[in-house]
Amino acid sequence: MENILVVDCKSTGTNFIEDIYNRGYNPIVLELKPGNQNVETYKQLMKSNYDRIDYDFELFYEKDTYEETLDMIRQLHPVVVVPGSEQGVVLATKLANDLDLSCNSIDNLDAMTKKDKMHERLAERGLRHIRGKVVSSVEDAVEFYDANSLEEVVIKPVRGASSVGVRICLNKQEMIDHLTDQFDKTNSYGDENEVLLVQERINGEEYIVNTVSCDGIHRITLIWKYEKVRNSEGAILYDMVKTVNDLNIGEAELAEYAYDVVDAIGIKYGPVHGEYMVDKNGPVLIEVNCRPCGANMSCEFLDKISGQHETDSILDAYLNPFNFHEKRKKPYNLSATGALKIFIVPEDIWAKSAPINNISPKLQSYYDTTLQDIEDMKHFVMTEDLKTSCGYIYLVHEDENIVDRDIDFLRSVERNVFDLILNADADENYELDELGLVKNLQNALSIGLNYGNGILITDQFLDGINMLQVGLEDIKNVNGKFDFVVVNLNKSFIEKNSLITVDIVFDILSFIKVNGYVFIPKTTYDFIPGGRKGIEALIKSLNLKIVVPPYRMKNVVIASKTNI
Repeated sequence: MENILVVDCKSTGTNFIEDIYNRGYNPIVLELKPGNQNVETYKQLMKSNYDRIDYDFELFYEKDTYEETLDMIRQLHPVVVVPGSEQGVVLATKLANDLDLSCNSIDNLDAMTKKDKMHERLAERGLRHIRGKVVSSVEDAVEFYDANSLEEVVIKPVRGASSVGVRICLNKQEMIDHLTDQFDKTNSYGDENEVLLVQERINGEEYIVNTVSCDGIHRITLIWKYEKVRNSEGAILYDMVKTVNDLNIGEAELAEYAYDVVDAIGIKYGPVHGEYMVDKNGPVLIEVNCRPCGANMSCEFLDKISGQHETDSILDAYLNPFNFHEKRKKPYNLSATGALKIFIVPEDIWAKSAPINNISPKLQSYYDTTLQDIEDMKHFVMTEDLKTSCGYIYLVHEDENIVDRDIDFLRSVERNVFDLILNADADENYELDELGLVKNLQNALSIGLNYGNGILITDQFLDGINMLQVGLEDIKNVNGKFDFVVVNLNKSFIEKNSLITVDIVFDILSFIKVNGYVFIPKTTYDFIPGGRKGIEALIKSLNLKIVVPPYRMKNVVIASKTNI
């Protein structure tokens, strides 16, 4: 069985292993040295990537010198060498060249990996590019800024990934401040920022164009459109990315330009994950990344979107050119809309649970999430790049409107009720004012009794009302549906973590008849993550309708269950 080598097998690059195995080849992985990264953190990162792989593979480790590594790999006789991540591009390209395999020329390596050199290459080829300069001091940057009469600029490491160290500066002083800060830090690979790239800022709409090349012929596999935000510190934060299924005005020109960029960089084989900006002057390259698109997207997720996935298409370019060209002849036609919502942590948070993990599967377009359940207590830092997001939710559906609705919902939760994403849970020693709770409950009951046959699910039982009252533990014994449900749970929620609380709310809402109502007073929603907005988010996740409250009814959320 012939070997195929994946250098630095991470993120979406882990999909290579399944594809190699399914083609009847033996997958082998070359793990890079940790370099300047923390050794234990690096080991944990690599293990977490390997744990995602359901197939056997052979693992080898980069040697102290390139010559030793080349000799080790030469003895394995690989027929293809591919990078599994951005950090693997340099070594994979060198090995493939020295092993005389199908690959990209070593002469193009700087243009493939250095963010300044790729724009120099575009300038040489007469293509639109972004003005920039590599600087080693604040003084160099100020000279470049003044000489080019710049206003807004972007600062970034010359090499890196995941937007680590990327900052938008709205004026000269911000540039000076951020440069001073970034020169003391490291890039995404753990290397010190001895130099930084300062570029003019292009304002527009941001896209991804992913291509695969076979002997210098290119085809577009997927086009995505980004939405990012800038925080108060100038960091660029990923908010959402969604597939472009039907081209809009200016997007065909973007595709043409992307082909020109891939030609200019000198790509003959394999992937380019290209990031572009489109403004009033048309498309311009932000950067190329000559490896699979990241974000840990699974084969199945991508197959649902386009009927193919990138790592398999990459292997076609090397192993099955006929199949590559047959796919290239077919029009760009996606079968579903795909999207990722990338959560932005607003501040440093200690969390005990991630309630969104129980909420998001209720969404119609939900596919998967990277946000893991929290076993004890975990610290999340404020998001400043892709690496410090607390997780993604993957969405896919044939109806783009459903995907858009679910994205809007997740954004609303993130903006208004972040406690439903990461939660520290309630204080179990909280003292309840049960007499006060009963008094506040009366208002909800006085209105609810007009809606027909109802049930009160309660921690505080009331005298003198003609309706079924049950405690939380007795819900399982209740059969049938009701015209309305009043929920008065507080003590029960204090005693449970937020994940269980969310599941209890979902179970209770299932008791409502179609066209029935649920009343959730302050005596309940104060004890749910996010309070009133939290319960409203849970209601919306089930496609229930929040009802306009009647006159003089305060501190009660009312929702109805319709036929939708």
